[in-house]
Amino acid sequence: MKYFIISDIHGSASACERALNQFEKMKCDAVILLGDVLYHGPRNPLPDAYEPKAVIEMLNPLAGKIFACRGNCDSEVDQMVLKFPMLSDYTYVVDDGARIFASHGHVYSPAEESEDIPVVGGSKIPQVTGTAVELFGHIHVQLLYKNKAGITVCNPGSVSLPKNDSPAGFAVYENRGITLYDINGKEQKRLHV
Repeated sequence: MKYFIISDIHGSASACERALNQFEKMKCDAVILLGDVLYHGPRNPLPDAYEPKAVIEMLNPLAGKIFACRGNCDSEVDQMVLKFPMLSDYTYVVDDGARIFASHGHVYSPAEESEDIPVVGGSKIPQVTGTAVELFGHIHVQLLYKNKAGITVCNPGSVSLPKNDSPAGFAVYENRGITLYDINGKEQKRLHV
């Protein structure tokens, strides 16, 4: 399977459309959506083309291909209009025996933080035997590294409201490899899991 990993759409129809164009262009099989789908949140500016209803219309046809988790800006009312489950604090995907732990990052944080890795907050990600990848969003900054336990940690950044000079972007997981891209499909970094 080829997984398209995005986070922090925040209701931007233009960002969602650009991301889904890359999903199609890269011939991905499924989407791992790391939360903050429809609402921009009180700390963020309004994103370009803020149209949550348009985002709903773009995502719902892909409902059977989306694995999602709740972000800090997602709520029960969002679940009422989205046709895929998205209120869990995390989800697991298993691909060819590799466990992929996906969360937004506000409840569960990566297992390791350092001076290069921003503090996210929340509890540490539950360590489950066989976990190969930890995915999180929330901070709107692209990150890709291996922690001391050998687990690959990835943040795809935000497709709509990137921060700290990070590009708007996404990640792709396939064949035990993960790659960060900017929103135009330019490769930023790659790691083998």
